[in-house]
Amino acid sequence: QVQLVESGGGSVQAGGSLRLSCAASGYTSTTSAGCVGWFRQAQGKDREGVAVIETRGGSTYYDDSVKGRFTISKDNAKNMVYLQMTSLKPEDTASYFCAAGGRLFSRNTGLYCVAAPDNFAIWGQGTQVTVSS
Repeated sequence: QVQLVESGGGSVQAGGSLRLSCAASGYTSTTSAGCVGWFRQAQGKDREGVAVIETRGGSTYYDDSVKGRFTISKDNAKNMVYLQMTSLKPEDTASYFCAAGGRLFSRNTGLYCVAAPDNFAIWGQGTQVTVSS
């Protein structure tokens, strides 16, 4: 049974940085996870995709709101997925969720992922990120 456990959330001031980690157990390697990614859900809002990565080729997608500030990465040997967050803003405040088992799509340039919650089968419990102004 695949399980995802997030860590690294916390409270920071605007402009600060955090690194979220997601430990995946139950996979022989994260390369078998298809797409993995980070989503967030602010209070009263729908869950939205932040960043996703295709675990074999490494193609990535970022929501426009985090481009240039957040970086998703993976360590297949350790079955870990990370989200480095810099230049944090109060509007980044949310619960952040790791997701795996995402549906893969294909195009001429290779496989890619779509950061839609419905495309992902496995979810962690979430970690809270609070950014104060």
